[in-house]
Amino acid sequence: MKDSAFSINRRQAGLALGALALGALAPARAQSGAAANWPTKQVRIINPFPVGGGPDGTSRLVADKLARLWNQPVIVENRPGGNGFIAIEAFKRGATDGTDIIQLDNVHLAAYPHLFKKLPYNIDKDFEVVLPLFRTFFFVCVPVNSPYKTVADLIADAKARPGKLNYGSWSVGNPVHLGSALLESLTGTKMEHVIYKETSQLYTSVATGELAFALGSSGTAGPLMRSGKLRFLAVLAPHRLKGYEDVPTVAESGGPADAVVTGWNAFAVSKSTPPAVVEKIRQDTMKALREPDIQPKFQTFGYENYFPTPEEFKAFIVEENKRFGDVIRRAKIEL
Repeated sequence: MKDSAFSINRRQAGLALGALALGALAPARAQSGAAANWPTKQVRIINPFPVGGGPDGTSRLVADKLARLWNQPVIVENRPGGNGFIAIEAFKRGATDGTDIIQLDNVHLAAYPHLFKKLPYNIDKDFEVVLPLFRTFFFVCVPVNSPYKTVADLIADAKARPGKLNYGSWSVGNPVHLGSALLESLTGTKMEHVIYKETSQLYTSVATGELAFALGSSGTAGPLMRSGKLRFLAVLAPHRLKGYEDVPTVAESGGPADAVVTGWNAFAVSKSTPPAVVEKIRQDTMKALREPDIQPKFQTFGYENYFPTPEEFKAFIVEENKRFGDVIRRAKIEL
């Protein structure tokens, strides 16, 4: 009898555990089902960049693809200015179900926490980073008649004339400025940072020789390079880039091997967005980015697609955060 009672109790316990398991799975299944039908209304991509630039162009290309996949309007709303804080504030006031997506730059996620004493956002609480849209590597751009034939030449001159050699960017704390500061830090040099209001003016000043160099992408500095007005001395990348095989890496040009600088943008949603919706946005955006006509269009901006796993991308952001933090502390940059 005892054995029989024990057997019955064990069966009852098994049935109870099974019911609990089914009950636990029910919300996940419901969430997954809801994600399958998501979105049921217009989706908004909030963009902190001005209309007409590379980041704006890429978001519009992706928005068009997503609208077709989701059978819902996907609009791009540009809110430039204020270091991206205007766009971020609009995003924080927006929908928390994934129908408001924000496009963020690497400085928003990895540099600004070190640059600003107080930020109007908390990366961990306000954003669920979904995936990268693109990345770009930067070239060391010099006038076409520059005396520097290698990065080693540039570094030698900077060491011989501390504080005299100048470089430019469009603000304090952007990837071009911080990449140049990284080069200073790695080579033990001190150079002058000159700020320009517009990127076109910045690279024109390199071409005319007003600046010794500036970091630039194939999208921003490429037109002047192709017209023969400036020269790519080296690329701050771990390998030579497709289409620019004749341009050596900084390491190959006599510079430090750790001089690698990328610019990248990512999509993020509210931290409250259901995980199944986050995954749907990630998968569908990757599907859009893999369409055959996308890559050639991205290349016109000097961008390339890449598809790390969520874990790989989170680890990369942590690494970028540390890299930017080290550079900012050493250079004593503060906003």
